[in-house]
Amino acid sequence: MARDELFKTPAENLPANTSVPAPDTFRSQPLAARMRPRNLDEYAGQSHILGSDQLLRRAIEADRIQSLIFYGPPGTGKTSLAQIIARQTKSKFERLSGVESNVADMRRVLSAAANRLENIGASTILFIDEIHRFNKSQQDVLLPDVESGVIKLIGATTHNPFFFVNSPLVSRSQIFELRPLTEEDLLALLQRALADAERGLGYLKIFADENALSHLAKIADGDARKALNSLEIAALTTAPDADGVIRLTLAVAEQSIQKKAVVYDGDGDAHYDTISAFIKSMRGSDPDAALYWLAKMIHAGEDPRFIARRIVICAAEDVGLADPMALVLANACLSAAEFVGWPEARIPLAEATVYIATANKSNSAYLAIDAALDDVRSGRTIAVPEHLRDKHYQGAERLGHGKGYEYAHDGKEHFVAQDYLGVDKTYYQPTEQGVEKKIKERVEKWRAQFVEKRKATGGRS
Repeated sequence: MARDELFKTPAENLPANTSVPAPDTFRSQPLAARMRPRNLDEYAGQSHILGSDQLLRRAIEADRIQSLIFYGPPGTGKTSLAQIIARQTKSKFERLSGVESNVADMRRVLSAAANRLENIGASTILFIDEIHRFNKSQQDVLLPDVESGVIKLIGATTHNPFFFVNSPLVSRSQIFELRPLTEEDLLALLQRALADAERGLGYLKIFADENALSHLAKIADGDARKALNSLEIAALTTAPDADGVIRLTLAVAEQSIQKKAVVYDGDGDAHYDTISAFIKSMRGSDPDAALYWLAKMIHAGEDPRFIARRIVICAAEDVGLADPMALVLANACLSAAEFVGWPEARIPLAEATVYIATANKSNSAYLAIDAALDDVRSGRTIAVPEHLRDKHYQGAERLGHGKGYEYAHDGKEHFVAQDYLGVDKTYYQPTEQGVEKKIKERVEKWRAQFVEKRKATGGRS
């Protein structure tokens, strides 16, 4: 078939032996439901787990499936893959929902599965959509039958199962992450839907511009369901022209899919992964990447105070003394974002983001305090030297507190070399980045004088 023919599917172009079904109840289902893949060859994407040499595909084809948990964004094929596995392994497919089902529903399915296995030797795949919605006690109900093999559990979740599914259930299951589909994957799905007269839109005379399909594939953001249902809306709401052809242009596609909903859960992986990428981009001095992740959070409606707090932390941890103004600006950004709110908060947030990303970097203060904390936590507690102890109370002088202390401002350049710790220990290692280069020069000069003083006093102040 020529490339252009992929985008044209008038009914008269179908092979002679292809029947064109009349509209029926099947057609009333959404296009995404009708176009669910029937086997692994029709399944789009996920080559990292379903490639010819990958574990999951080998296990499916060899009928060696145990309990599985699929997690990933909506529209990546979790339900479809579970149905394919049931069909491929000739297992009874039972479906429950973490939102709608209760313990009574679970016990009914588990009892039927046990009877089926005992009486006719048939296995059962229990698919639980949004399994993370079940509480701990509900998930625990599944454990005995998963353990004994009465059922093969396939759980689906948009949340990381290592955080949202009970550990005993996770330990008895293989975990597979499903990734958003690529634009190429989605474009192939759209073309298949246009060509399929039985399940898709091939019974209609449709001419789809290539750029219209590309737009749907791009804006769907890896979600096959969104792409297919947007295509159906475009096709069924566009009037045929004088020749009876439905022409799907870029303008029609833009109206059909509208603004995409960014995959961003407020308490799940997308939330933490995005803020992680944001911080690492600022730390890595890439303002463009940092601005993109910032824009994603803004678009998703993230709390501006949460973003600003992370900028403050990054200013202290990653820029540090190489540019002390970074922390000042970050704090000003926090105040401004909290004061003005969305949408104006995007401006100070962007300003602070670019400043942090392009500033000189030093994590010396971060490393220094962690090294000191490690000493304290490890039990290497250092007593306060006598000359540094508080002498502003009655009886302190008799204890020798404060005796021998030298007031720093009385010294040349407001510095006096004396022992401030009681042991020879170095935590702060200044870098030569930005402003800290001058700090390093001062610190090295002072430390040299500390060493001289220790030598002269035999280690005493």
